[in-house]
Amino acid sequence: MLTERYVNDRLAGMLLPPEQFRPYPAVDDRNPWESLPAFVKEKCLTAGEACLGYSWPTLPASRYMDFARNGNRTRYQDLYFARRDALARLVIAECIENRGRFLEDIVNGIWAICEESYWVIPAHLYISVRSQGDALPDVNDPVIDLFAAETSSLLAWTHYLLRPRLDAESRMLAPRIRQEITRRILDPFLGRDDFWWMGFSERKNVNNWNPWIHSNCLASLLLIEEDENRRTEGIGKSLRSLDAFLAIHHADGGCDEGPGYWGRAGASLFDCLELLYLASGGQIDLYGEPLVKEIGRYIYRAHIAGDWFVNFADGDARLGIDADVVYRFGKRIGDERMAALGASAYRKEGGSRRLSLERAIPALFNEETLAAAAAAPPHVRDVWLDGIQFMAAREREGDAAGLFLAAKGGHNNESHNHNDVGHFIVYADGRPFLIDIGVEEYTAKTFSPSRYEIWTMQSAYHNLPLVRGVQQQPGRQFRAADAVYRMTDDLAELSLDIAAAYPEEAGISAWRRTYRLHRGGEAYVEIADNFKLREATGDLVLHLVASCRPEFASAGVILLRDGRDGGIRIDYDSESFDAAGERLAVGDHRLQRVWGTELFRIRLQVKTPVSEGEWSMKIRQM
Repeated sequence: MLTERYVNDRLAGMLLPPEQFRPYPAVDDRNPWESLPAFVKEKCLTAGEACLGYSWPTLPASRYMDFARNGNRTRYQDLYFARRDALARLVIAECIENRGRFLEDIVNGIWAICEESYWVIPAHLYISVRSQGDALPDVNDPVIDLFAAETSSLLAWTHYLLRPRLDAESRMLAPRIRQEITRRILDPFLGRDDFWWMGFSERKNVNNWNPWIHSNCLASLLLIEEDENRRTEGIGKSLRSLDAFLAIHHADGGCDEGPGYWGRAGASLFDCLELLYLASGGQIDLYGEPLVKEIGRYIYRAHIAGDWFVNFADGDARLGIDADVVYRFGKRIGDERMAALGASAYRKEGGSRRLSLERAIPALFNEETLAAAAAAPPHVRDVWLDGIQFMAAREREGDAAGLFLAAKGGHNNESHNHNDVGHFIVYADGRPFLIDIGVEEYTAKTFSPSRYEIWTMQSAYHNLPLVRGVQQQPGRQFRAADAVYRMTDDLAELSLDIAAAYPEEAGISAWRRTYRLHRGGEAYVEIADNFKLREATGDLVLHLVASCRPEFASAGVILLRDGRDGGIRIDYDSESFDAAGERLAVGDHRLQRVWGTELFRIRLQVKTPVSEGEWSMKIRQM
């Protein structure tokens, strides 16, 4: 798509010369900075003042070695990211105030980051072939991971915004920034095609790494690279590689990594497209492409209410979106519903946990987002993405009240996969009741052959059947089949055969699961199972994971109350099942931020051996 249009002998002529590429106001362009709203300036100055006299944390080798020694990645990363956040906050504060109060700390931050032995985090050291087998990196093998690229972008924007102030402090600062970006990022970017995230090698299933890294490499090329031929070559290469990311998408634009990763998949694609659009004076423009529009729309199609999102795959159910990015993406593709979701989140806490100048600077100067901040999110009634087999439905368009159902088919080799084919969630009035747990803090185990030893990745901790104690398995062959979706004003329905998601030893011949949201009259969710096994078994359980303690009110009735008015009632076949509940202790900090210290699993165990049957449960609001 990008390659065929723009990677040709006209590309160099499309690009603005480096001296004319002025996408946002630098420090000497005072009027835009002085004209920022008072509350914005106050917030940014407060954040910068908290970093005055900052003691830049050391990055000891022993902390880098933690990952290889014991799998811990946070002790090093916390120190690493703290440095970068502090520098970004100081830079913004100095640009706003323009009195030199923050410059000494900025200089110290630049120097500290430039002095780091390696910008690649320990969990991503596998990219460096020459470092394999060691807990520390070969510093003579600069490779590009997500955060080396982010570091490059941070320094490039710092150089762009504050160049005259840096030169006044020392004429050595700007050349040092350019030197480090060139040797660590631009040279390997231009000189190598073997990074898996580029999509040039045998591996074609790129993921969020592709646009995330490109958004930062593009910024570095456009802001730092002084050789016009290298600059054009690098941008052409980025365009070709971004095509690999676009190629993995179905026409529906669905993100199988979930909305948490959309923020660095679809949203990072927008970062790339926006840089290219600005750097070419609008000549490189993909915003009219149907696929680009659908990739953008995914984020509001996965939205439930408030900061709750459908979190299939790795990701948190509670998500702070980058409001300005979502708003600007929506405006570029002419989708007011997407823009409304971004605007509605504008003044709320959230967004990226780390501060990115590439996103923070345009957000500061986007007066439209602030003006539209009272907008209501779209709350789309019906969603069906046939490529990733994702369905969502609510009772009414534009209204978070009432029941919300989401379900998925797909396969068990999705990016950031959980073994969850046939899984579903139910919310009521925008509050979670039957849930997707999400993912714990990442460790070495998360992306290793032992990934599916982690409980949150297993089908037994999703809203799914467990037959003969056999769970779903990872792999593309473990998938849903024969997906059928239909929707009317009174009904939204998805039907799947999930038998193939289980291995042979489960003994499943067929298992058709149907998900319905009945909207006519009294609304209710219905989950219906029609199955056939090769042999009868009494070892068959339907699992439901709940955000609150279940009450077994009477035979066939389970109540879920979250401590507020209302809740949901689950009616099940008490002649076929015995119901029981168990507490799931939540010790992981990431999960605790969403769910607190406990969750619950409901077990519906068959009373007598069965080889086939039809069951349904109905879920209503109380």
